[in-house]
Amino acid sequence: MEFSQVVRSRRMVRNYDPDRPVPDDILARVLANAVRAPSAGFSQGWDFVVLRTDEERQSFWAATTDPGKEADNWLRGIQKAPCLIVCCSSPEAYLDRYAEPDKGWTDRDAARWPVPYWDIDTGMAALLMLLTAVDEELGGLFFGVPVESLQTVAAALDVPAGRNLVGVVSLGYPAPDRKSPSLRRGRRAVPQVAHAGRFGTPLELAGPH
Repeated sequence: MEFSQVVRSRRMVRNYDPDRPVPDDILARVLANAVRAPSAGFSQGWDFVVLRTDEERQSFWAATTDPGKEADNWLRGIQKAPCLIVCCSSPEAYLDRYAEPDKGWTDRDAARWPVPYWDIDTGMAALLMLLTAVDEELGGLFFGVPVESLQTVAAALDVPAGRNLVGVVSLGYPAPDRKSPSLRRGRRAVPQVAHAGRFGTPLELAGPH
């Protein structure tokens, strides 16, 4: 698929065909593209816990949902996904990398970082997964782990201490679903978000875009 078509076709898929697993070769390409994401200092402080069996996925869902509460349409659709990829970031990998001689931040002070690049870079890797899914004619969704479930999910998946659970990518073949009502907000156009030189100055571009 041509790249611009991949970008335009990407959407968050919230319902899947549970009877069609993600083929190994496609999953391999999804992960191979994910590790091509940029990372500060080439720190690559990400790990991906891939859940494909019923038992593995159930372990995740049991750690994130209230068994006494009935699942809504959103959750029922996502729970059909045959593959979940839990995206973890490692702040320590970045602090260690930037304490090396070519960087020199030997105090390993996280306050030096204007934003948590370990989480941002892992998010970029997740986006590459979503774009690869579109290219492979799969559906994908990025969603977060509830704050109150972070520790239980980490324990259920044996995620080491000190790792951040940035989010989860669900993958599978799409099943019919409704568009998110949030889309009614409309997409902000380039002239609304792009500024020339300083904030508030319209950016004028020649040619088709």
